[in-house]
Amino acid sequence: MIEDCLAVEFEVRHDDCPLAEATAATGAEIDARPPQRRSDGHDLLQFEASASDRLARVLEDDERISYLYVSRTEGRSRYRCLSKHPCVVRRLIDGGLIVETLRYRDGAARIGGAVVGRDVLKGVMEAAGETVGVTLERVYPLEAETVESPARRWELTPAQKACLRAALEAGYFEIPREASSEDVAAELGISKSAFLERLRRAEATLFDGIFG
Repeated sequence: MIEDCLAVEFEVRHDDCPLAEATAATGAEIDARPPQRRSDGHDLLQFEASASDRLARVLEDDERISYLYVSRTEGRSRYRCLSKHPCVVRRLIDGGLIVETLRYRDGAARIGGAVVGRDVLKGVMEAAGETVGVTLERVYPLEAETVESPARRWELTPAQKACLRAALEAGYFEIPREASSEDVAAELGISKSAFLERLRRAEATLFDGIFG
């Protein structure tokens, strides 16, 4: 039985991945699932970002992307497409990395995941060493008991999760506040009253989970 399970975090820069380049061109931030390799050698990409016509246009104009599909819900856009271009994250996965989080921003990717055993970590590092701009940011023992995300543990709805995410990214919770409720509501494409209602319901759910 393998006893070592390690959490790892990588940063990838200077990768000519379509999603990385799209964030550099548009300023968007993309949360993606790990790419899924198809039998034809192309990767199925599934990801989401704040609703942006510009991001959709950039991706649609990219010849490496095909069959782009976009749906919008509560100010967020969900994308599905095929990529003909293999990204660095694919090499890390092939080396043994289990990807749990994958975020693209400003032309770079932040990857969080796990490896089972130090031999697997060695294989992932060897795969990373063959690429350009891959940096191992952190490595630490993974707790035996998996910690669920707050959204799952306290049953936030997708709308509440999007509301909290947008508010956090806009600086709504900063002191002094960097964005007004009107600003965040506009980013989500909803009214101020709808934003405040979802925010209060999300806060009530979280506080009940913490103190209840």
